[in-house]
Amino acid sequence: MKLEISLFKFDKNSDYLPYYTKHFLKIENEKNLLDILKTINKTAKLGFKASEDFDLVVNGVYVKASISIKELVENFGKELNIEPISIRRANNDLLIDDNDFKDKLKILKDFTNEVDEANYANLKQYYYASNTLTYKPDYIGDAILLIAHDLILRTPDAKNYILQALNDFEIGAQYHTSLENRIYNIDPSIEEKIKDIQKYLNFYEDLEKQNFRLNKTLIIDFGNFDESCEIKHDFKDFNIAYYPSKNNEKTLNLLSNLNANLLKLDTLKLDLAKNTFNKNPQITYCVASTILLDAFDSNADFLLVDTMEDFYIFDYNRKQVEKISGREIILPVIHVNELQKLACGKHTEVKKTLEKHQIDPEIV
Repeated sequence: MKLEISLFKFDKNSDYLPYYTKHFLKIENEKNLLDILKTINKTAKLGFKASEDFDLVVNGVYVKASISIKELVENFGKELNIEPISIRRANNDLLIDDNDFKDKLKILKDFTNEVDEANYANLKQYYYASNTLTYKPDYIGDAILLIAHDLILRTPDAKNYILQALNDFEIGAQYHTSLENRIYNIDPSIEEKIKDIQKYLNFYEDLEKQNFRLNKTLIIDFGNFDESCEIKHDFKDFNIAYYPSKNNEKTLNLLSNLNANLLKLDTLKLDLAKNTFNKNPQITYCVASTILLDAFDSNADFLLVDTMEDFYIFDYNRKQVEKISGREIILPVIHVNELQKLACGKHTEVKKTLEKHQIDPEIV
């Protein structure tokens, strides 16, 4: 088996900008990602940590160097892009300056001991994997929220003081974005622990309580999804950017019956932090701007969504999103029920909802 590897390179002492080197590697005795790095290092000097716990990014996903070759190929293919866990803080190829991560532990210095410090050091991946750092480099970090959760369980009498320390940090837990699609094989309890902290701080609320429509009183009824309707228009030559929800079987079935080109964009996996929207809409606007701009610049004809919440965020909040991005984004948003009606030729019926959009979906 042969792998094609693009490897991030940067030496802060000699390089002005980072670059990538190509390596075509025939797998022989290598068992995991760490073995790959060691093999490359034999012929091309490479800055990395020779440990299976070493954190890396492969094809945009955060992994450990212990990940097996089999898992790499099954999940990422034979073309691998290997980068450090923070390009912004890289100083020697795959090694980074992690002082920002270490400094955040000072927030809870009055409550931690040496064991906590050791545990925190093992949470580096969760800190740098957060997409929030893209927009807010001074974000408190998910690692400190996880340590806080453990401290509260261990010393419940200190709960209010620990929460106050977190709350005093300006860019805190209300800026959290999910790690679910960013870390390989993530433990589901990680997000649950962070959610607990957000609830303690009154940042987290159910989606039903979020006001995604802001001051707009117009509510759109997209109707029902009719699984029995016959496809009459297959959307051939259309480029669709699809932002999926978790329960999206009906959408995938519909798209499989169309001949449209589905754009494969990593940004379509980003979390919109919807459960903290009422408390902090700014992080939602930041992520939404990234998603919309990437789709727009990739020549999408429209952005497809499954839920009313996502529709309202991308369509009704467009002016707020454009203010964040500094650009006008003329990209229509279509709800899946509207797409189905269009595909089935129910133009008169779907026009009733299309004309209520903030961004005119005339192209559709």
